[in-house]
Amino acid sequence: MRTRVEETRKLSDSNFNDLRTLLNVVPGQIDYILDQFTHPKEKAFDDLDNINSLVGDGIYEHLKPKVLPVLKDIKDLAKDMKANRDTLVQVNTVLTDVKHSSAYLRTSLRDVKTSMEQTLTDPQCSFPAVAPTCNSIRKSLSVLDDSANFDHLPSLDGHITQLDGLLQTDLSSLVQKANESLSNIPEEVQNQTRDFITEFKKTLNSIQSDVKNISTKIPIQKTLSSFVRYINNSEDYILHYLPTMEECDSYRWLVCLVVCCLLTLILTFYLLGLLCGTLGYDQNATPTRRGCVSNTGGLLLMVGAGFSFFFSWMAMTTVVLTFVAGGNMEKLVCEPYRNKKLFQVLDTPYLLNEDWKYYLSGLVLNKPDVNLTFEQVYSDCKENKGLYATLKLDHIYNVSEQLNITKHTGDINSNLENMNIRIEDIELLDKTGMKTLMDLRSSGIDDIDYAAYLNATERSPTRVNLISFANDIQRKANQLPSGRLKTSLKSHADTLINIHQNQVIPLQNSMSTMNKQMKTLHYRTSGLKVRVSTTIFFLNSTQDFLTSQLSKIVVEESKQFGSKIISYFEWYLQWVEMTITQQFAACKPAATAVDSAVNVFLCSYIVDPLNLFWFGMGKATMLLLPAVIFAVKLAKYFRRMYSEDVYEDDPVNKVQSKPRVQTVPGVQTVPMVQTVPMKNMRHANSRARAEQGTQTI
Repeated sequence: MRTRVEETRKLSDSNFNDLRTLLNVVPGQIDYILDQFTHPKEKAFDDLDNINSLVGDGIYEHLKPKVLPVLKDIKDLAKDMKANRDTLVQVNTVLTDVKHSSAYLRTSLRDVKTSMEQTLTDPQCSFPAVAPTCNSIRKSLSVLDDSANFDHLPSLDGHITQLDGLLQTDLSSLVQKANESLSNIPEEVQNQTRDFITEFKKTLNSIQSDVKNISTKIPIQKTLSSFVRYINNSEDYILHYLPTMEECDSYRWLVCLVVCCLLTLILTFYLLGLLCGTLGYDQNATPTRRGCVSNTGGLLLMVGAGFSFFFSWMAMTTVVLTFVAGGNMEKLVCEPYRNKKLFQVLDTPYLLNEDWKYYLSGLVLNKPDVNLTFEQVYSDCKENKGLYATLKLDHIYNVSEQLNITKHTGDINSNLENMNIRIEDIELLDKTGMKTLMDLRSSGIDDIDYAAYLNATERSPTRVNLISFANDIQRKANQLPSGRLKTSLKSHADTLINIHQNQVIPLQNSMSTMNKQMKTLHYRTSGLKVRVSTTIFFLNSTQDFLTSQLSKIVVEESKQFGSKIISYFEWYLQWVEMTITQQFAACKPAATAVDSAVNVFLCSYIVDPLNLFWFGMGKATMLLLPAVIFAVKLAKYFRRMYSEDVYEDDPVNKVQSKPRVQTVPGVQTVPMVQTVPMKNMRHANSRARAEQGTQTI
């Protein structure tokens, strides 16, 4: 207890320093909270500087899924239209060449056929040996003719001319212009909001100045000065009476020390008496012949018993006084403080002040009707909550209302919603481009008789393979005898081979090229009317969408942008409220100071040791009574007697021997009764005195 009391000064200094630190950091915490307004303002500035991407790109992203597919279809149509025109020109050129080559081949084959017929009129063919060969060759001349006729295929000049007219309208340029109109939306938004952004930044800077000035309006200095005054007065009071308390504690310590020393002295006599009596005890020695050590032990026990009678009243008085003080303090203060029933008593309405319902709210807020209780404040401070929320200082000054953004700006949200952004109607395709699409739909390119062209180009240019036919002529000519007929037939065979190489093969290549080109053209123009009609339908639908929904999309994106700006300041307000209620001026040092004063200093430092002291003293005092009884009883066996009474009981004769007097040197003669040592012996000093009529010394 003395050690704890000596630590009181250090404990009080630590708690008062914590409380002063708490009060000193409050203004800095307020300035820190208000300075955090810079963060939402800077984020708002960044968004305003990037409004072209945040709003403009948002508008573009809304329009892109609707507009870009249509523009792509138009661009693909323009690309296919140009490719179709080029393909038609190539097919038409090849068609002209094929017709010319086919006619030339027909003429060549007719000439060869005529020449061979004349050759077969040779008189040699009338010979029996030659006639079969000539007849066979003559019969085979019927297949020597062309099989492909391209004269019935019409020219494609009309379609080419029609496409040339459509291609005068550059649909790709029109599509590119529409794409540029969409891509320029972010830049257009930036240009239209430049003045608004400048004014809005000025407004936010003005709001920041107003927010910083809030700290000068908060009556924090007045409130803090009152708390500092309470702390200083409490510290002065403690420092003033602490020396007195330490001096009184010294007296208390001396009194307790004396009482403990007396009890220790009694215990010492008892222990020494037991030690000496036990060590010096001789069971064969008579009471008058007991040794000095045993006699000293008995005397020490009697001295301990005597001291017990003389000083027990001091121990009992000390126990009663400390019990009354420590027990009542434990039951009336410490235990109710730990289970918070003490706070419930203090929070009883009109108890501490009959004019105030709640004493603490009347003391702190000067509003006794506010439900501010000791228990609630202690619990909140124990959880290290903010002093602003714990003491309900919003009844004095509502920081949230002062930090209301709409109150300072005249409703920022309304200003942002009225942000003037107008995007002109985007024309995807002008009237000329629309007319071109409609003309393309009715151009009839997909109505070309592709089957006729494909059938004509898929045939062989000749009815028979000229190489095989020429080889057959040569084989048959070799069977003829030498002469003019044989030579002429071989010459005609060589001519056919030459026609195949110089006319048939180039014609076949041209027909193959034409066939591939017609297939490609047929693939691209297949369903052209449906495709163009679908494109025109979606083009009109998308244009109607832009006309009716573009302004709504702009307004929606503007609202989202405004909501994002507002969310920064709403987040700031939420953070301010959370910080003020949970972190601002965390009052755990106050709860710690109360715990230090009551639970630590009063209960742990004083009451608990005091209760331990009186409980120990009480047990020691209670044990004095059995200690006296045992000491007196034991002293009779340890002390040396001046006389002894001996009785001899004869178990046979039942005869009592005559008493005899034993003289002890240096001691007055007293009659003693001595019995013959028997099995049962007992001392009876009082009985001996009655029988002898003598006084025992």
